[in-house]
Amino acid sequence: MHPAFSVVFFTTATGAGYGLLALLGVLGGLGFIPAHFWLGLIGMGLALGLIAAGLLSSTGHLGRPERAWRAFSQWRSSWLSREGVSSVATFIPAGLFGIGWVFFGRTGGWMAIAGLLATIGAIVTVCTTGMIYASLKPIAQWHSPYTLPGYLIFSAMTGSVLLNALLQAFAIGSTAVAVAALLLTLLGWGWKLATWRYNDALEIASTANTATGLAGGTVRSLEWPHTEENYLLKEMGFRIARKHGARLRRITQVLAFALPALLLAVAFALPWPFAAALSVLAAIVQFAGMLVERWLFFAEAKHTVTLYYGR
Repeated sequence: MHPAFSVVFFTTATGAGYGLLALLGVLGGLGFIPAHFWLGLIGMGLALGLIAAGLLSSTGHLGRPERAWRAFSQWRSSWLSREGVSSVATFIPAGLFGIGWVFFGRTGGWMAIAGLLATIGAIVTVCTTGMIYASLKPIAQWHSPYTLPGYLIFSAMTGSVLLNALLQAFAIGSTAVAVAALLLTLLGWGWKLATWRYNDALEIASTANTATGLAGGTVRSLEWPHTEENYLLKEMGFRIARKHGARLRRITQVLAFALPALLLAVAFALPWPFAAALSVLAAIVQFAGMLVERWLFFAEAKHTVTLYYGR
């Protein structure tokens, strides 16, 4: 697919936002994170801000953004519609949890229930986002056992790194959160490498012959039915040069995984102001790296419709 920045930013921002929201909801609700006013205000503001920014950016890829609300009506059959419904529904318990934390200075009682519901909603929404792509059989790179778990792993990874940066910035850093952020970053790295290895070894069963049902030779198109590239080729037949893809994969590994992991590891050995600075830098670098990773996720996917054009 042609990687529109609106969709790339949407998947990156909402993944990080829902990951942070899920962790704030469960850890705050269970009392592992203190009900600090500024931590709650900035933490919930960042989580909900990333989610809202991502959702709004996704409308930029629509031909008629004003009709986006109609997608909510197809929740019985469409993963995109289910994503929209769950994302909006999650704002309700998240908002209640944030109000209790910021305005009442408490995260227990009914606010803890709201926080846990927000966590569940965040996880469900990330799953529906992943299923939008994992359910598409014509795109073999997405219709794989790596897509949905990858969405969950990357959301937890970016969310934990953001949470660690927040806690470090307020000098209430948690060793458990820092270790989890480091381990999840390494897990995300390993999962991405495994995904690339799986995709590179894919053997697409469909050919022009199987698509047309013709045998006895090689089926090829004599000429295109149009003189310029159309929507299908722009959106479903984007081609990236192998050398560019290899370079972007290296950039992804450095920015999204290797450098954040190194910064998080070094932060363990440093006193507070320096550990906080490195933790915040790790979150910023990782977000930039995930933008590249998401771009590749779309750019390297190939729709079987391109067989019609001899690709």
